[in-house]
Amino acid sequence: MPAPLLLHAFSTFAVGGPQARFATIANHFGTRYRHAIVAMDGNLAARERLDPTLDVTYPTIHLPKNDTLGNARRIRAALKSIRPDALFTMNWGTIEWAIANRIQLVRHIHVEDGFGPEERNTQLPRRVLMRRLFLRGRTVIVPSLVLRDIALTIWNLDPARIRYLPNGIDLARFDNITPTRHATPTIGTVAALRPEKNIARLIHAFAQARTHRICRLVIVGDGPERPALERLAAKLGIAHDVHFTGHTQDPTALIAGFDVFAMSSDTEQMPLSLLEAMAASRPVAATDVGDIRAILPPEQSPYITPCEAAPLGTALAHLLDDPAHRITLGAANHVKAAKDYDLQTMLTAWNDLFQGSN
Repeated sequence: MPAPLLLHAFSTFAVGGPQARFATIANHFGTRYRHAIVAMDGNLAARERLDPTLDVTYPTIHLPKNDTLGNARRIRAALKSIRPDALFTMNWGTIEWAIANRIQLVRHIHVEDGFGPEERNTQLPRRVLMRRLFLRGRTVIVPSLVLRDIALTIWNLDPARIRYLPNGIDLARFDNITPTRHATPTIGTVAALRPEKNIARLIHAFAQARTHRICRLVIVGDGPERPALERLAAKLGIAHDVHFTGHTQDPTALIAGFDVFAMSSDTEQMPLSLLEAMAASRPVAATDVGDIRAILPPEQSPYITPCEAAPLGTALAHLLDDPAHRITLGAANHVKAAKDYDLQTMLTAWNDLFQGSN
């Protein structure tokens, strides 16, 4: 008997948190499952994260924008042709797959990881209605408590079908890593350079924290915002202290070498980069969005700030000025990551989903 075939629909398979999580899961289970991956935008950059021995195909389905009903028909035809054992859809951008499978052809699991900038402060009525209609009766996976509450109280989905499944982290990756150390105290972040990550806020906060201090900012990641961010650093006169690494396939050593890990997002739920920083025993300064306050231990509370540059800059400055406290916070973060975000727990839950046990 061939291994079960799982079809995964992503709005994009560019490198990001959900794609990295999928790669971790798929690589772990190896040939126990076959995978078909569809990227709505055609971007398959994250395939570099997948073990080349995996049985993975990348079906091409022409899905024009603004043709929801037509795309639903095309997707339904593709489901009949591919005949997967299960369909996994990722976030709002794949809602057309849920529409296509409303009269169910295949077992469907929907994963909601978070929102783009258009939904960072409020839920859009049309999207709420569509989720209510087309996710009803489907298993919906959420990695954060905030998202679970939204699914229950705003989307009005069946509590029995909602699963809170936190992301997990492989702490062993950080046990024997050689950190990328810097002579100058370093604030670092790992993020796709998109508007919702608001790296501009971090650059302004760094400029504030840099006053009367010698330090540098390392930004790991790439994306459409990079040219504007580079211009901003130059305008603020700090370009020589702000370093863009571009895309890095494995940022583990870089994260382990940061003196402070920073997040400046307008919207997050359960970011993998934050869990990686915790696993690497790094202290954190972050904006108070999604589950970040719940993810971090209580000791970190003074360094979780409103979504403004000034308080984030103050938090960064305090951490830069107190190396001993940074070590204490980093140790607490590591303990919390080991206790609550174990990789094996996540893998076991996803195996159940792949097999159809849940």
